[in-house]
Amino acid sequence: MKLTAELSRFKVKEGKNETVDHWMGFLNEHMEKVLLTLNDEKMFVETIFKEEIGGTTYLYWHSVQGQGGAELESSSHEVDKKHMAYWNDCIDSSYESVDMDAQVVMIQEKVRGAMD
Repeated sequence: MKLTAELSRFKVKEGKNETVDHWMGFLNEHMEKVLLTLNDEKMFVETIFKEEIGGTTYLYWHSVQGQGGAELESSSHEVDKKHMAYWNDCIDSSYESVDMDAQVVMIQEKVRGAMD
């Protein structure tokens, strides 16, 4: 199975840090439902990191995903709809996201086997 590993940075809109905290809390509080949606997306690992640089907040998405998964935007899961609403409220779309270039992806064969 072909896997894609990604790391991307997105800028948070000014004044939305508290809302971002609620968003991350929402995802953590509803993890059981979140994990169900990842199956549809063939998303094996998804991690969100937060960083502040010079008073600006950024969120980083790290993922390892298989091919042919459903797109988040087309999800019928209520938790995904809420997740997208938070995204639209908090992420600065005028800032072009930064996609890091993966150089090496290290996944043990026994873990890869479980991803098939």
